[in-house]
Amino acid sequence: MARRTKEEAAITREQLLDAAERVFRERGVAGSSLAEVASAAGVTRGAVYWHFRDKADLFAAMCERATLPLETMLDAAGTTLHTDPLGTLRELALTALGRLARDPRSQAVFEVMFHKCEQVAELAPIAERKQRERRRCLAAVERVLQQAVQAGQLPPDADTALATQALHAYMAGIMHEWVIDPAAYDLATAAAPLIDAMLAGLRAAPPRIASHAERRTHVAGDA
Repeated sequence: MARRTKEEAAITREQLLDAAERVFRERGVAGSSLAEVASAAGVTRGAVYWHFRDKADLFAAMCERATLPLETMLDAAGTTLHTDPLGTLRELALTALGRLARDPRSQAVFEVMFHKCEQVAELAPIAERKQRERRRCLAAVERVLQQAVQAGQLPPDADTALATQALHAYMAGIMHEWVIDPAAYDLATAAAPLIDAMLAGLRAAPPRIASHAERRTHVAGDA
């Protein structure tokens, strides 16, 4: 009996997450209520509170279900020694874009994250969580780029922190814009050329630590 109850609870939780994807996508996170999510899932509002503290907790669980595999891969990449660090980044980027291109759940969740998550006080924990995840992502990518320097794939004076910001902005921009208009192009087919162009630019002309120091010195002298 206990096992069946546990299984039933797991099923209800998945139903709520499925319903949250639909409701948040249609009405926006701020414009949706937990009662609406419960109704869409065919359960009582009390069932929502059994599984989730509040709307922010439900939203976080919905995002985690779609993004956890990629986050796990990225965390592992940041703590593993790679013989081809830039190749590793390429595979991670291709996996992320391929998953978005082919997985309706990822498309729904990223649409909500990018375009249906309003900045209001009620959702402040969501913004804080996104910031924590962003910092963790950036740290993992920079560790791989530092390995690329050590492996000779990037020059010793490559500014890995700035390169990390550039790579993150490039990937976020592709995902953000494609979710707005998926019909613009076939992301699954375009993923490899897009990523290869990004990495080719990084190899050919990475940001340099020395150039930033010179620029700061020049600005200080002008002042």
